[in-house]
Amino acid sequence: MPKIKFTNYEIKGFYDEMFNEHHKVRPNYKLFKERLERMGHKKLNTLQHATDRAQLSLGMTFNVYNDNQGTERILHLDIIPKIIGKNEWTHLEKGLQQRIKALNLFIQDLYNDQKVLKDGIIPKELIFSSAAYLKQLQGFKPPKDIWCHITGSDLIKGADGQYYVLEDNLRCPSGVSYMLENREILKRTFPELFEKLDVRPVYNYTHILRDSLEFLTEIDNPNVVVLTPGIYNSAYFEHSYLAQQMGAELVEGRDLIVKDDIVYMITTHGLKQVDVIYRRVDDDFIDPLVFNKNSLLGTPGLFNAYLKGNVVLVNAPGTGVVDDKAVYAYVPRIIKYYLGEDMILPNVKTYICAEEQDCKYVLENLHNLVVKQTDASGGYGMLIGPKSTKSEHEEFRKKIKNNPRNYIAQPMINLSRVPTLTGDTIEGRHVDLRPYALYGKDIKIIPGALTRVALNKGSIVVNSSQGGGSKDTWVLNH
Repeated sequence: MPKIKFTNYEIKGFYDEMFNEHHKVRPNYKLFKERLERMGHKKLNTLQHATDRAQLSLGMTFNVYNDNQGTERILHLDIIPKIIGKNEWTHLEKGLQQRIKALNLFIQDLYNDQKVLKDGIIPKELIFSSAAYLKQLQGFKPPKDIWCHITGSDLIKGADGQYYVLEDNLRCPSGVSYMLENREILKRTFPELFEKLDVRPVYNYTHILRDSLEFLTEIDNPNVVVLTPGIYNSAYFEHSYLAQQMGAELVEGRDLIVKDDIVYMITTHGLKQVDVIYRRVDDDFIDPLVFNKNSLLGTPGLFNAYLKGNVVLVNAPGTGVVDDKAVYAYVPRIIKYYLGEDMILPNVKTYICAEEQDCKYVLENLHNLVVKQTDASGGYGMLIGPKSTKSEHEEFRKKIKNNPRNYIAQPMINLSRVPTLTGDTIEGRHVDLRPYALYGKDIKIIPGALTRVALNKGSIVVNSSQGGGSKDTWVLNH
């Protein structure tokens, strides 16, 4: 039975998570590499097939919008994990806590005193032109002054081995159910390694989530529900999974009704008051009386019940202003302004096309840059300059000139790579990292993450909607 060898494993030009530049195994991966080398390719492929079957049996599928196949897919789980040592994780934890604390203060200020705008830290027009800024919330303060209860920031590691924050996800961050289920599957795949490596657990995420939601209300045993757009949403598996794990009801907008600014759930035993809504429906669709009047996903009167303090919405509406990719560029200044501290986890260098000098530079250097639409996600509305054609460059040049506010650009970063099973070989594939933070009594960073992997050779696009997969993320206690 042929053994697994890494003699031809390519590490040039990239930061590899398992091997250093001299092809020596990094300490975090020593035991795991030894385990792989004792295993034949046939055994490894058998384990991978078992993993695929486990995902299907658990219903870990998602829909891709605009996909003509019209079938559900599994988010392919590669069985070689990303392994993070204790010191590296401590650095990430501190950086994320700092960032979330500052962003929460920023949102509170934006909807109240607006000192950050008056002091010229960030341009007013940038905020007021953002589609995610909700003027209806002016003067509003949410329970416990917490806006971003759940955050899923996207991090990358560059060729220098340094972590960078690629974007902040404060609206309805998804993917945490895959982190939890990936762990359950991998624990069955490599049970002895979890004990030997002393991998930190993630199973208590839903307990911490439930505690965080209950912390937001003074009611004993509050009625918590998860609001989903329904079975056709790409993340429906996650919505139902989290509701079940938290012991909460999974509801759609039509299952709720508002009477006298109180939200009720319609049950077979009559109406039951709802106290906390973990909503997975975007701002635009939560209430047709206030936002999109054609929305069938929300509940009429829900927003007013929220403003009156009769129900808690998580995450708070209006947090999406921070997800605007143009606002992202100002986060270093935001942290300095509110906390008086330098940023622990740096941003990727960002050019704002709404600023004349930046725009000029971007238009002249499209072939070297990654251009992103400021209000897009999921890998859509993006140009990867070095991997695009001249006609695609021209198309984006016109788009930027027509609406510069809608675009930012960044240098292309060679994401770090993790060994990944590709048929009968193991090759490096680019990854990012999405850790999850819960803001209740304090800010807790769950010691694990969803590692997303670009399965296509050479690709740096890790989004599931663009053909990416996932890996389990092991955070070690040492």
